This record gives sequence, structure tokens and C-alpha cells, in this order.
Amino acid sequence: MIKYSRQRECIKQFLASRHDHPTAETVYLNVKQNFPNISLGTVYRNLSLLTELGEIQKISTGIGPDRFDGNPAPHYHFFCRKCGCVMDLDMEGIDHINILAGSQFDGEIEGNITYFYGKCANCLKK
Repeated sequence: MIKYSRQRECIKQFLASRHDHPTAETVYLNVKQNFPNISLGTVYRNLSLLTELGEIQKISTGIGPDRFDGNPAPHYHFFCRKCGCVMDLDMEGIDHINILAGSQFDGEIEGNITYFYGKCANCLKK
């Protein structure tokens, strides 16, 4: 059992209120308004713990710092290669990909992480 933490709860609530998948630094700057003495290290530790507990998602884009998503339910993300935004994709699940992958694999497929990338609508307009 993990001890309740007001700081951790604040981080979780902040992420749940956002849909732009903020970085740890953005989380830190916003949580610092409620907890002026919080350190960036504390924010990183809590983000890591919340990810391990399955209460948030950590998104490694390969472009810039990791992003965090307050929605722990399985869903898909789009990365814009031009502006770097990360957004949720509203689409049907593609869980059958696990069956396809497992058909030629002797081990056990437990899941997948699928990211889509390209240019977002705003970047296409420019």
C-alpha cells in the first residue's frame, strides 16, 4: 500500500485536466503553483510511480522529452513531426495486431504500443 500524497494527487489531477500530453517540466511548473517547495525530482519520481501503478501513461516520442497522459485507458497517439504536438487519435482498437504478431512468434504477446506520426492539421495549413 502506497501512502497518500497531496503532491501526487495534484499531479494526477493536473494531468487528468489536460489533453495536450505535457512534459514533466510543464507538470512541475503547474504543480509548483500549489506546492511552491516541490522539486523537479519529486515530480519525476511521482510521474514514474503513477506510470508504474497504471494511473497515467508515459509517452516516449523519440522527439524531445517524454510526455504524460492522464488517461490510462488503452488508446492511440499521433505525433506531429513538424511542431512536436502529441494528440489522442479517436479510432477503433487494433488489438487484433497482437494475434497477427503472435501467429509467427513462439513467445507470448501481451500487448503493443502503436504510435502514428506525420503532420497535424495546423502544420498542413501553414
